[in-house]
Amino acid sequence: MKNPYKDKKWFKFLGNKYVWVLLFFVVWMLFLDNYSYFDHRFLNDQINELEDNKTYYKEEIKKDQEQIKQLKNPEQIEKYAREKYFMKKDSEDIYIIKFEGDTIQEKNN
Repeated sequence: MKNPYKDKKWFKFLGNKYVWVLLFFVVWMLFLDNYSYFDHRFLNDQINELEDNKTYYKEEIKKDQEQIKQLKNPEQIEKYAREKYFMKKDSEDIYIIKFEGDTIQEKNN
């Protein structure tokens, strides 16, 4: 009995041993190898994320260094203490106004 697919072009193509070796190689490199394509994509995404973090932290360091330079001035220290820690002079009163919908939410116990 003759194989009906033997004369088909795709059967000749898939019956070639070089095609099978190439297909095996491609599957191996994409999925199974330690240096597979998907592992590289994952690692590249992590590298990009870490580089973004690096630039963010460099910007924050620059801001902090600028703030440290400003805090060497006694007037700036007083301003910082008043804004951040609500410190005041003896002759002053401080009023703290809370708006509805502030980002800080108090817990109800």
